[in-house]
Amino acid sequence: MSKVIGIEYSLKDANSGEQLDTNVGGKPLEFISGKGQIIPGLEEKLVEMNLNEEADVMVEPAQAYGEYNQEAVQTLAKDQFAGIELAEGMTLYGTGEQGETVQVVVKGFTDTEVTIDYNHPMAGRTLMFSVAILSVREATEEEVQTGVVGGMAAMGGGCCGSEDPAAAGQSQGGCGCSH
Repeated sequence: MSKVIGIEYSLKDANSGEQLDTNVGGKPLEFISGKGQIIPGLEEKLVEMNLNEEADVMVEPAQAYGEYNQEAVQTLAKDQFAGIELAEGMTLYGTGEQGETVQVVVKGFTDTEVTIDYNHPMAGRTLMFSVAILSVREATEEEVQTGVVGGMAAMGGGCCGSEDPAAAGQSQGGCGCSH
């Protein structure tokens, strides 16, 4: 049976100690187990933990965002980026071959070329999560079907009533309303 697990976490690079992310003091991260919503190496440990339990979980790249792939770095003609004010390290979003959203990072650029990296920004990193289980419950049938914590109703069921389509799509988790 799938569970809805709510966690508080801090994430560091296990090798450098660099703080990468945290939700401590904020809203818990909730996910539905067995849906691939978080990296496998972390989920594997979390599903074994109990309410109020804390742990440090080290996740190797293969169980996180994969190894760094040098072939995922490409140099493209700068004219493909017309209208974009480029900055080294910036993240851009495009469309992949199957229509999926693709995230790339600008590694550098010249007057004629832009070097972009298709690797996930955390690819190749061994990650250290300090986690605490804040909530655990059985997932509802709707949550299992939709993959959305709280079901589709939690996404705002009524988000199409918003006067601001951008806010409706973003603040409600992207309910897909069109205005």
